[in-house]
Amino acid sequence: MDIRIERPHGACAQTGRPFVAGEAVYSALVRDGAALKRVDTAADAWTGPPPNCLAWWRGVHSPAPARDPVAPVDVLLDLLEGLESRDDDAPLRYLLALALVRRRVLRCIDAPAAAEPGVAGFACRRRDTTYRVVTVPADRLGDHELETRLAALLWPTEAAA
Repeated sequence: MDIRIERPHGACAQTGRPFVAGEAVYSALVRDGAALKRVDTAADAWTGPPPNCLAWWRGVHSPAPARDPVAPVDVLLDLLEGLESRDDDAPLRYLLALALVRRRVLRCIDAPAAAEPGVAGFACRRRDTTYRVVTVPADRLGDHELETRLAALLWPTEAAA
């Protein structure tokens, strides 16, 4: 049986005061009807386990790291389509397609055995289309310049910094 525990809250359940990075925090799992609820309390407001507490622990508050802004999916799909006719960008297009598979925007489809060797098929439900992408051997994908170009596409603000 898997028990889902909420992510830490950013404020004290007793005082409502936001936690500061590095601050000691007590967390408790409390039965709330049929569900489990997480209650986070600052150390200076902790008076002991709350009623219906199943478990509690002491930890240190560490705010979630800010997520890097990611290029919009439609922009990446437009780029995937735009790179189709550029043979010199085949490795970049292949890596972009794989990145979109990882994001669950594209899914790999089985190509017929006699169909184009060295070409992978990807289906896109968002655009109700399929993409044929030339596969590239792994030894051609480790190029640092290629990785930098892909990162600039996926995380555009990071590349500008």
